[in-house]
Amino acid sequence: MNTLMVQGTTSDAGKSTLVTALCRWLKRQGLAVAPFKPQNMALNSAVTADGGEIGRAQAVQAQACGLAPHTDMNPVLLKPNTDIGAQVIIHGRAVTSMNAAAYHDYKKVAMAAVLESHQRLCSQYSVVMVEGAGSPAEINLRANDIANMGFAEAVDCPVILVADIDRGGVFAHLVGTLELLSESEQARVKGFVINRFRGDIALLKPGLDWLEQRTGKPVLGVLPYLTDFHLEAEDAIDQRQAAKSGDVLRVAVPVLPRISNHTDFDPLRLHPQVQLSFVAPGQPIPPADLIILPGSKSVRADLARLREHGWDQAVQRHLRYGGKVLGICGGYQMLGRSIADPHGLEGPAGESAGLALLDVDTVLEPEKQLRNVSGRLLPDGAALSGYEIHAGVTTGAGLENPAVMLDDDRADGALSADGQVMGTYLHGLFESSGATAAILRWAGLSVVQSVDYHALRERDIDRLADQVEQHLDTGRLRSLCGLSL
Repeated sequence: MNTLMVQGTTSDAGKSTLVTALCRWLKRQGLAVAPFKPQNMALNSAVTADGGEIGRAQAVQAQACGLAPHTDMNPVLLKPNTDIGAQVIIHGRAVTSMNAAAYHDYKKVAMAAVLESHQRLCSQYSVVMVEGAGSPAEINLRANDIANMGFAEAVDCPVILVADIDRGGVFAHLVGTLELLSESEQARVKGFVINRFRGDIALLKPGLDWLEQRTGKPVLGVLPYLTDFHLEAEDAIDQRQAAKSGDVLRVAVPVLPRISNHTDFDPLRLHPQVQLSFVAPGQPIPPADLIILPGSKSVRADLARLREHGWDQAVQRHLRYGGKVLGICGGYQMLGRSIADPHGLEGPAGESAGLALLDVDTVLEPEKQLRNVSGRLLPDGAALSGYEIHAGVTTGAGLENPAVMLDDDRADGALSADGQVMGTYLHGLFESSGATAAILRWAGLSVVQSVDYHALRERDIDRLADQVEQHLDTGRLRSLCGLSL
């Protein structure tokens, strides 16, 4: 069983990035490698080839391996719908919603699903590259752990510990994390990787020597800080944006408390002709050409919050001045006349009035709809692909003027009679360059540059693999993967 696990000293230490890098590095050597994350808590998800739902980071790691995403790559996904509760997704299917205390007791059931998926991957691939979650030193979560050392101990695999030097305190992070582990867990850590270093490596060398002497464990390498680099975030919103000049379209996205799949907007953020603004709670929506209401894990609650901030009035004012509005998934539902949740799937059962900008109504149903789709944006006819993840069933006269015609002869979404408001259930819409260009033209950009987002993502995955080859101890890494040198 050739399994190697990457754990981090903190969230956002670089676990997802390092696993992606190692997956592509191993694939370059002609090895069959698969990514694996036992438990993921994130509102960014993807639809798999077997019709389930997993964390978006594992879908990107699957791309690094040259594979289609599969539910075994992330057998347990938690999608928070309140501060203390989450929807629990096992093997790609939502099974229940529960609070944190109840889930703590449920972990034994979840662990069985984790081990089942891991075993299947081990039987199919030469190497399974595993990503931990958060930190293994979160003392309050140690009992029944399935995300970090609990999993590593269960399958008896080695662990690499990664830390982010850019945020400071890297030696304290590494030594402190190690000190809080049990003796058997400490022995399982086979080395350290320091991430996002910038400067003269010679100045870091005394610290690396001290770390190795203090812990008795090797530093496997130091990865540099990469500029002009993009990898889809597992959860945190990436707001970095290069300076834009010339004919630029202003796009504003209100950040709702349960915003989901905000990676939808990465292609826009990276587009040279788009100035994308994520609008934080309490901030006014700035002057814009296009306002996009994003997906949401708790649509009625987020709609109420949107109104609390006065963003509904800002949207109306924006439309009066000729601006365009696009709603994606939950944002599309908000644009309709009503949203009903009779089963209490996302909170207390009830019904909320929508913004009434599209002549549609939505009812949330227990069976979640999960599909990878392709089709054409109407009326432009631009080809697109994307994915659906929603519990809502939308009906109404507005559907007679759809936004998208799918290849399976289904219509999707709606376009208002005046052409100013559009809604769609499709996530990943902007990954299709033709559809992106069509929407930017609809929103007011006269001449649109074509940007190949998939090529950008491939370029940066390859850049990561290059960093492994240049800066990490590849001999030791191969040995930790159970491979010959």
